[in-house]
Amino acid sequence: MLNTQKEPYLVRCISRLFFLSRKNKRVVQLIADAALIVLSFLMAMLLRLDSWAFLANWSDLLILTICVPVSLLIFAKLGFYRAVIRYITHRALKTLLIGVAASAMSLVAIGFLFNSPIPRSVPFIYAMIALMTIGGVRFVLRLVYLSSQKYYKTRVIIYGAGAAGRQLVASLLEGSEHQPIAFVDDAKQLHRSSIQGLEVYPPHRIPDLIKNYGAQKILLAIPSASLSRRRQILTSLKDYDIPVQTMPGLADMVAGKAKIGEIRDVSEEDLLGRDPAPPDPLLMGAKIQDKVVMVTGAGGSIGSELSRQILRQRPRQLLLLELSEFALYSVEQDLQQISQREGLQVPIKALLGSVQHGQRMEALMKTFGVQTVYHAAAYKHVPLVEHNMVEGILNNVFGTLQTAEAAVAAGVETFVLVSTDKAVRPTNVMGATKRLAELVCQALAAIQSKTRFSMVRFGNVLGSSGSVVPLFRRQIQAGGPITVTHPEITRYFMTVPEAAQLVIQAGSMAKGGDVFVLDMGEPVKIAELAEQMIRLSGLEPIVPGKPKDQGHHHPRGDIEIVFTGLRPGEKLYEELLIGDNVMPTSHPRIMTAREISWSWTDLQELLNRLLAACRATNHADIRKLLLEAPLAYAPQGEIVDLVWMRKRATELAKPAAYATEEAALLTEA
Repeated sequence: MLNTQKEPYLVRCISRLFFLSRKNKRVVQLIADAALIVLSFLMAMLLRLDSWAFLANWSDLLILTICVPVSLLIFAKLGFYRAVIRYITHRALKTLLIGVAASAMSLVAIGFLFNSPIPRSVPFIYAMIALMTIGGVRFVLRLVYLSSQKYYKTRVIIYGAGAAGRQLVASLLEGSEHQPIAFVDDAKQLHRSSIQGLEVYPPHRIPDLIKNYGAQKILLAIPSASLSRRRQILTSLKDYDIPVQTMPGLADMVAGKAKIGEIRDVSEEDLLGRDPAPPDPLLMGAKIQDKVVMVTGAGGSIGSELSRQILRQRPRQLLLLELSEFALYSVEQDLQQISQREGLQVPIKALLGSVQHGQRMEALMKTFGVQTVYHAAAYKHVPLVEHNMVEGILNNVFGTLQTAEAAVAAGVETFVLVSTDKAVRPTNVMGATKRLAELVCQALAAIQSKTRFSMVRFGNVLGSSGSVVPLFRRQIQAGGPITVTHPEITRYFMTVPEAAQLVIQAGSMAKGGDVFVLDMGEPVKIAELAEQMIRLSGLEPIVPGKPKDQGHHHPRGDIEIVFTGLRPGEKLYEELLIGDNVMPTSHPRIMTAREISWSWTDLQELLNRLLAACRATNHADIRKLLLEAPLAYAPQGEIVDLVWMRKRATELAKPAAYATEEAALLTEA
């Protein structure tokens, strides 16, 4: 987006000098400096003698003729012509002073050598004039260049007049993309003041800045603000007709992941405004430090972040179990880089395997002496599991069963199951399988005491595969539409790092059979999140059932929001608790719940029948058994497994096919 103001003709002509080749630029500088040296000498002589009579003295002209190339040679030796004029700063004055002083002394020396001494005050006058002309021309050209760039830069408002905002302005002025025009800040004491040549305005003046100064973007320069405060600011900015971007957070800059002048799109954390609770170091390390730890599903969103958090707690050894070769390779490389960069020196073992292979799991745990297991391996995508019931059950239920039984057989001390809010009164197969996996861990916890089992239940995580925020951003960049399943659908959200930290801390508090529930904050309406993201991109949403904006900038709207309908098994609202038996723990974001459990005998009998139904691909029996189990499973439609639907379609087509074949035989007869 370019500034629409017209660039003056003179500025345009001078700015063309900056687009010459490097060689041609040096030639121009040499010619200009030669002319300025001659001019400075002539002006110095005129001011001293108050007459042009010296021009008739050939010795003075000879001195000048020799002084010019000598001075240019001095300038070249000092690196005067290696400096880029557009980036020249006040630091170049030192080099300029040395060069001009040397040029003035060369005047004296040349006059002495040719026995034609010039007046003693002339070198001083010459030095002052040369300093102003040779140096002045360069700084004037730099100002012209910066002035010309204003016509090609995006004009931006800086929200935040603190130290970060001032550094951002300095960085932007040196760049070629953004031109700061004003500060906006909430601090009343700063209003009407001038910082780095920019006036500070209160936030309610933003519409005036957009209208009067042609502002095209707002940049947030508040890296130290809490996420909740950033969300408040973003909410107040969403109705303006220009995009909003932000500087990286203070944590990223301290960690070296970002620089002060870096500009990013608004992050998921900014949009949702949830301030993470600081982790408890004792809880983080209790089941990890100096222990052998295994993470199943280590290549997934949660599994990989769990592995990073575990690595930083310095386990004796970290085992990564993953079915996908590429995912395992990626997470291992990432962890090796972290270990090397942070000097952790933790042995990391990448293990290919499936959690459904009980013997393999038991052999691995016994071979490496595993003490703590974080079981994150699962299929979590609701529609995909709905379309692939058998594989979802085999992986989520029997994979958990095989891994849990292997942990007991291997004498593992702690087993933490990563669960989901979709396990609460599930309406889909994925949620039912995760609740059944919870029952498996609860039942095993009741029949033995060697392994402490616990389950940690939470909602959606930002940045995971299938997360809505990256999807919405891609759809906005493509020009829309944004797809939302239902106008009223809401979800709980949490960042991946916070979820992983809380899972680790909850597992450290386990006594056996515990169901932990993470505090997910307030639920977010997905349609409102989509509207906010569109407006923060400087665009206007088109929402079905809402009047379209009739303003000047968006007479018909820009990005359409399309409601596609709930997908198979999808709920409008997610829950985190089955009953009301919830109690606080020592951590403010972790609660424990007393949930319904089932005896191992009854559960084992149902699991045997369920496994037989899966092996026979009998989808009707599978649903019947899921309804029979104490899962509170309430499917909202017919079975939509792809194999089941294909079989049904084939069976329904058979009578018609037989009738057609019989008619053909009769015709032939």
